[in-house]
Amino acid sequence: MAVDALDTRILRLLIEQPRTSVREYARILSIARGTVQARIDRLERNGVITGTGPVLSPAALGHPVLAFVHLEVTQGHLDEVGEALAAVPEIVEAFSTTGGGDLLTRVVARDNEHLEDVIQLLIQLPGVVRTRTEVALRERVPHRLLPLVQSIGLATAGPSN
Repeated sequence: MAVDALDTRILRLLIEQPRTSVREYARILSIARGTVQARIDRLERNGVITGTGPVLSPAALGHPVLAFVHLEVTQGHLDEVGEALAAVPEIVEAFSTTGGGDLLTRVVARDNEHLEDVIQLLIQLPGVVRTRTEVALRERVPHRLLPLVQSIGLATAGPSN
């Protein structure tokens, strides 16, 4: 789906001011409320906007330890292991990857002992051959999309802006 300059302006407002009303977005952008709503609906339908809920802090929820666990999986068992990972609440993300492993998971834990328990659970899953864990020490760049949206907006606006 092509995202144009107006879409990127709307996305920027949604990121920067997520609790603002569509009416206020329309006022800020000097366009009709119906236009803003139609654009937001299209962006949702096309999978550009994938959620609107709050962003939660695992650390504030009592899980301050963050680790990335790489899993090597027996050939033909990737889907099975992926489904099993979905049942582990401490796994907050999992991706199929190329390179030194088959799956990369982002795991949160209460402390190092809890992390070890989660890793022991993962290594016992049918189809998991081995794991490799990297513990995050400090977040250097938090998850963000605003710079990307701004970059796309500049590219779609053309040289006249």
